[in-house]
Amino acid sequence: MAEHTSSSITIEAAPADVMEVIADFARYPDWTGEVKEAEVLSSDDAGRAEQVRLVMDAGAIKDDQVLKYAWAGPNEVSWSLVKSQMLRSLDGSYVLKPAGTGTEVTYSLTVDVKIPLLGMIKRKAEKVITDRALAGLKKWVESGAAK
Repeated sequence: MAEHTSSSITIEAAPADVMEVIADFARYPDWTGEVKEAEVLSSDDAGRAEQVRLVMDAGAIKDDQVLKYAWAGPNEVSWSLVKSQMLRSLDGSYVLKPAGTGTEVTYSLTVDVKIPLLGMIKRKAEKVITDRALAGLKKWVESGAAK
């Protein structure tokens, strides 16, 4: 059964600067703990990634997967699973909203694994992925390392 998790964080940067980091897949191994390799397989006419191959290591979930990305304006991107060794489904999104001098970033993730995992272990892995993704994004953007 697919599990859903969502979390938000405020980043002291403009939405465009945050989205620039989110869209730079080649740099994911620099700021995400789980992504070990990232390769853009195809791009749309605007040069944004459409399909991306990610090699993941999230503790209980290690995988080589291909995701399809959909860009909804300048402040939202979602993805869905094309292929995976470990997952049945994976849907996620980043939604950015201006918040004072910064940006509120909401990260949502719905995952269903092929192998049986105890619900507690699966929920913990999802929470770790979500929390690390947001914390890593915040640290990377606010440190100026992306520039």
